[in-house]
Amino acid sequence: MYQDYKNVELVKPGGLELKDRLVGVQRVTKVTKGGRAFGFSAIVVVGDENGVVGHGLGKSKDVASAIAKAIEDAKKNLVRIPLNKATLPHEQKGKYGGARVTLLPAAPGTGVIAGGAVRAVLEAVGVHDVLSKSQGSSNPHNVVKATFDALLQLRSAQIVAKQRGISLEKLYKG
Repeated sequence: MYQDYKNVELVKPGGLELKDRLVGVQRVTKVTKGGRAFGFSAIVVVGDENGVVGHGLGKSKDVASAIAKAIEDAKKNLVRIPLNKATLPHEQKGKYGGARVTLLPAAPGTGVIAGGAVRAVLEAVGVHDVLSKSQGSSNPHNVVKATFDALLQLRSAQIVAKQRGISLEKLYKG
């Protein structure tokens, strides 16, 4: 699922205190020759609020089991996101389908300036100060995946210094 990203660290859910956030539940309809068959699809974000996050989709005939399936799916797709204290290391844009998300680091005390699906993902990661802008599609599935696209492209100063083969001090001096 995350093979397109270079610095993705997959995480096992064992031993983590994961909290789940329901992003959205949709009622879906399948039209058959016997009439309409109703079901539900749920998208959930789970995270430990300390840099580990995952998202999942669950479908079922009733809401509760759709949410339970989504949580199980989310726990299978956990990744570690590099954070800089309570904000992001740098500005990043992400896209998925018609959804576009821009994430900007913010000064301490700013709070999470984000709406809907982006807010759920950022709070699950453990970001406390961030500015964001969501453009294009407002479909929660695509917005969550666009936010993940942006988060998975983030690189900490330590990773950048290691990739360039220089020390952190030299990285900051320029």
